[in-house]
Amino acid sequence: MIKVLDGDELKKLDQQTVQQESISSIDLMERAADAFVRWFVQRFNATHKVGIICGTGNNGGDGLAIARLLKNWNYPVKVWVISAERESDDFLKNKERLAQEINEIDSSPEFSVFDDRHILIDAIFGIGLSRQIEGLHALVIDAINKTDSIRIAVDVPSGLHLERHSYGCVIRAHYTLTFQVPKLAFFFPENFRFVGDWHLLDIGLSKKTLKESQASAYFLTRAGIKEKLKIRSKFDHKGKNGKALLVAGSYGKMGACVLAARAALRSGVGLLTVHVPSEGYSIIQTAVPEAMASIDSNAYSFSDPLDVAGVGGIGVGSGIGQSKETVNAFSKLLNRSKPMVIDADALNIMGVYQELLLTVTSGSILTPHPKEFERIVDTWANDFERLEKQRKLSIDLKSVVILKGAYTSITSPEGLVYFNSTGNPGMATGGTGDVLTGVLTALLAQGYSAIDAALIGVYVHGLAGDIGAREKGMDSLIASDLVDCLSAAFLKVRS
Repeated sequence: MIKVLDGDELKKLDQQTVQQESISSIDLMERAADAFVRWFVQRFNATHKVGIICGTGNNGGDGLAIARLLKNWNYPVKVWVISAERESDDFLKNKERLAQEINEIDSSPEFSVFDDRHILIDAIFGIGLSRQIEGLHALVIDAINKTDSIRIAVDVPSGLHLERHSYGCVIRAHYTLTFQVPKLAFFFPENFRFVGDWHLLDIGLSKKTLKESQASAYFLTRAGIKEKLKIRSKFDHKGKNGKALLVAGSYGKMGACVLAARAALRSGVGLLTVHVPSEGYSIIQTAVPEAMASIDSNAYSFSDPLDVAGVGGIGVGSGIGQSKETVNAFSKLLNRSKPMVIDADALNIMGVYQELLLTVTSGSILTPHPKEFERIVDTWANDFERLEKQRKLSIDLKSVVILKGAYTSITSPEGLVYFNSTGNPGMATGGTGDVLTGVLTALLAQGYSAIDAALIGVYVHGLAGDIGAREKGMDSLIASDLVDCLSAAFLKVRS
């Protein structure tokens, strides 16, 4: 897992690094500039005219160091510094090291001043910004944003706040090259227009320093997920690999049931029972012969109380509809006091009958997409507020909440948040959520904790989507492709 830090946590990390590693801040700046330039020269050749716009703090010092290194690579580099009263010590040191003309901006520039540059590098403000940008700096940022140049931000786009909603003037970067750890603000949809595609650059901080740094958010990695996967014993049998129950499907929505069931079986569960309306019996027995069928007395929807004794993992919601009979049956299922995966129509029922939230058993997993989440917790002003609502719901329910989307966020009952690193826009198609429900239910049945099941399930589900997209393309990806690629995804994690 990679720690994800906000502004305050980053300041503490910088202080720890300088104190514990006996490295000066100017040498740390040189490492950052070197990492930036190594990334840059692999993607842009020296025919590109480069402009670097610097503030007079340490982010500006990074920019001056980058300018010097790019000059050594024979790039045509032009440097602008926005005039200010205060210049940091490390900025001044790098200013002395840069043996080339520096253009000072002391009045409102026209965007045409940058117009001959193919690439503009933003090194105006770093992580310490706590105010809205105004005055000359705002005019410069506006001019930069109006150019057709490729815009690359050093560490953080200038004007972006790391621990709260950003407003006013912010660089709209195509790329953000950030150092050592991802920043919390990078994972929110509202900030994509500012951050663009971000890349994490290692600047050699010690593992000890990173381990000791404080964090309440993490970014999933394959190595971290591999550590959580159980190893099967030679003498394991189907009973030891868990018994799962899926409550899914209704008239016209049996496809959701089939997708969830097939995904559960591809995720290692020993025995799977699928509870379906009586009219769905032949469908599930034909489409998923490895699953056992439990038949509801209602021909078209879920309506019967269920015996869940001996079941290790329960998944409910995929395609069950919201009829009166289903609401009553779902309410009784919740009262069985078993942790379960709650998805789709089950979440929508909770959005209408909020009192049902009080009966969710601790250790459950809720898997809403943004609209389903909104029905449960009401609206939010921005993505930071949305994340806090998600954390609170996890804490209140003592359960895991998975909010699906790009960088799917997973919150634990302890208030920690994990962002997923797998998945792609091709997965934005009907049925992929049902596949996730099947994966999570199978993992719960195998004895994984709710949080480990969520982390493994979300990562592997996204990885299956990535493998499917490479084979089929994002435009053609469908939910069945994810089921077909689950085996390859588990193999890749274990490899």
